[in-house]
Amino acid sequence: MKAVVWHGTGDIRLDEVPDPKIQDRYDAIVRITTSAICGTDIHFVRGTMPGMREGRILGHEAVGVVEETGAGVRNLQAGDRVVVPSTVACGTCSYCRAGYYAQCDNANPGGPRAGTVFFGGPEAAGGLDGLQAEYARVPFAHVGLVPLPDTVDDNQAILLSDIYPTAWFGAELAEVGDGDTVAIVGAGPVGQAAIACARLLGAGRIIVVDGVADRLDLARRQHAEAVDFNSEDPVEAVLELTGGIGVDRVIEAVGVDARRPSHGPAAEALRDQAEQFEHERDEAAPERNPDGDTWVVGDAPSLAARWAVQMAAKAGTLGTVGVYPPQVQHYPFGEAFMKNLTLKAGNCNHRRYVPRLVSLVGSGTLDPTPLVTRWSGFGDAIAAYRAFDRREAGWTKVALGLDDRGAVAPGMGEEAGTGAATTAGSHEGTAG
Repeated sequence: MKAVVWHGTGDIRLDEVPDPKIQDRYDAIVRITTSAICGTDIHFVRGTMPGMREGRILGHEAVGVVEETGAGVRNLQAGDRVVVPSTVACGTCSYCRAGYYAQCDNANPGGPRAGTVFFGGPEAAGGLDGLQAEYARVPFAHVGLVPLPDTVDDNQAILLSDIYPTAWFGAELAEVGDGDTVAIVGAGPVGQAAIACARLLGAGRIIVVDGVADRLDLARRQHAEAVDFNSEDPVEAVLELTGGIGVDRVIEAVGVDARRPSHGPAAEALRDQAEQFEHERDEAAPERNPDGDTWVVGDAPSLAARWAVQMAAKAGTLGTVGVYPPQVQHYPFGEAFMKNLTLKAGNCNHRRYVPRLVSLVGSGTLDPTPLVTRWSGFGDAIAAYRAFDRREAGWTKVALGLDDRGAVAPGMGEEAGTGAATTAGSHEGTAG
């Protein structure tokens, strides 16, 4: 089968690889109809997340059709359309049963304290092949795979694999509630989804901070208040918008690959800290292999965290879902301490949120469709990676269409309905 494969920092290829096989009684083989490119995938190629093995299939977002199940999978059958949550969990340990699927005791071969397992990641994250492939093996499929109703097509469902669960998780970490003024740092896919999630959780005002024009335009189309850090100091702008108080809640959706402003007052204010940021970058990504303006590591790893702390009101709450690998050592704890901030962070417990989000989309309460800004054929996956990495205009979220059998053909969701809120699932012969 064809798959996107990591060969080294700055080196990914579309390869022919062996088809996956059932290895455990709780496995399923899923024929992938749609996958997507995530910012986390870019971390692996840029070198800001270490521990990748050469030959690893990338990707942790997918929608597909069940092809085969192990003997222990009692709730699914061949032909079922499913969305694949990005993280893997057993469903039986105390953490899973409490909803902390990302901290499953049994999924990681390294043992209970080894941490989150997700598809297409480093050895420390379970060493599983990913979902940017024609077929994928899904462990603990009886827990992880979530059936899709006819009213949710691939274009919608692909955003429920990782992006929307992570955004909802970030809003919950930040404790967004009725009437809150919320700042979202980062207007990439998760930041965009966080606008809708914060609004559904009752936010009164939503301010979005980024430096990429088309991402800010997309945020404005969702009626968020946009702040461009290349034209104004984002902290000063947020303080002005909030009467000098700051925001109640902050969702930080950038992480280790943050970049300094290229111009404007914020760039000038940070000029004297260039050496410190360079040290942070060397610490975060000691091995780099840029190709011109592609696979370039962010030049200010702690900047999004700093801004998030600075724009929060006293006694505010900050939820961090931007990725920070273990080698990152810098965080503005002193300022957060003096402001009595509540800090929460971590990997999303995807399986906790996916069924609820499927129901919201199936009932018409939530429409994630506009967030997919580019569809790419699988044969063009590497070119799509490069365009997404460079933050080219219009490449906010990229879906990869692999196969239209059993699902609505890749498009802009014209066939999606607004039927009953259900996760009962649909069979291949009736989809669309």
